[in-house]
Formats: sequence, C-alpha cells, structure tokens
Amino acid sequence: MKKILFVLTSNDQLGDTGNKTGFWIEEFASPYYLLKDAGYEVTIASPKGGQPPIDPNSEADDAQTESTKRFYNDKETQEVLAQTQLLSSVDQKDYDAVFYPGGHGVLWDLVEDKDSKALIESFYKHDKPVSFVCHAPAVLKHIKNAAGEALVKDKKVTGFTNQEEDGVQLREVVPFLLEDMLIENGGVYSKIEDWQPYAVQDGLLITGQNPASSEKVAQLLIKTLS
Repeated sequence: MKKILFVLTSNDQLGDTGNKTGFWIEEFASPYYLLKDAGYEVTIASPKGGQPPIDPNSEADDAQTESTKRFYNDKETQEVLAQTQLLSSVDQKDYDAVFYPGGHGVLWDLVEDKDSKALIESFYKHDKPVSFVCHAPAVLKHIKNAAGEALVKDKKVTGFTNQEEDGVQLREVVPFLLEDMLIENGGVYSKIEDWQPYAVQDGLLITGQNPASSEKVAQLLIKTLS
C-alpha cells in the first residue's frame, strides 16, 4: 500500500485583520477521500500537530461538496484530523508522495517553515511527487532544486490567481500574491478562468489553481504513483 503525507497549516490568523483562517476543507476532503478510496494510506501532519484550523469561510453552505458533506458525517476522519503529527517528526522515507491542501493559512506559516522546506526538498531529491493546490503552491517560494535554484524555475505551475485573490477581497491582506511569486521565481505559470478546475504537472511537481482543482491534483498524483 502506497503512503501519502498530507501537510496542513497550523495558522488560524488572517494576517493582522483579526479574522480567522486555516486550511480550506474541500481541498483536504476531496483529495483525502479520492486517495483513501483508491487504496492509499494517508497520514496528516502540521507544524504544531493536533487539530489544524479549518477556514470558517470554507464551512459556508455555498462552499460544500459531496466530499465535505462526507467529512462532516465521518467521525473516524474527524478524529484522525484532530491528531495530526508534528511536522518536525515526519520523514520523507516513510512516504511515497506529499500533498499540501491550501487555504490562506499556509501563507503565514508553511511558506517560512524550515521543516516543510526540508521535507519538500527531500521528497523531490528522492524522486517522489510533490503536490499542492490553491494557496499551497505558495510554500514553494523558498524551495530549491539540486542546483540551488528555485524549484519552480522553468517548470509548468499554477496556483490561486491574482484575479481570484481580488475576488475574495484579500489582495491587500496577503503577504504576497501567489501568481506573481511563481512568475518571479521563474515558473511557467498558467491559469484558466476563475474558480474552474485546473491542474498542471511538470515531472514530479503537481499544482492546482483553486479549491475546485483539488481532485484533479489528486488524480494526477495517483496516475504518477501508479
């Protein structure tokens, strides 16, 4: 049985706005169930361990999908989520791939997290897929390849667009714009219309544009692992 590591944010603060954030529930639930149903074993980690914060906006009625409804009725998975492992305690050698769900929370902790950085670089160095959706490609900001260059340089990537950030009215709140960062780091960035499912793959690197893209990322991950 192949093993996948999920990494979630521990940050529940939306900058200094006083508003709450966290991970986006659809971006966790859709790939989690897709991978579990396909026979993969999933382990969840976060910088602080324990229960990671769910972005309250992702619990709104209009943000629900079949996967999120399944999660709300799934006590077993809720208990697994409440006991995430400490990110500093996990080792890439125990897993076949890593998946980062998004949500704005990642912008303030996982982007700068040294354990996350070392983990992604180790997965990539050992020829294992690294996958990210929506805001999660932001954690690639400081990730280097074996040559010491930005991992995304000359690679096809996508992620939450500037226009989508405008759509949620957080352009002035986020520490940086994800689309701009990926381009500045040399990524070959592409996108489609707002909120539509879109994912791209370049070798071991898989990225998705927005919450609706999370299942596409997981499908590409399954294809890569099989």
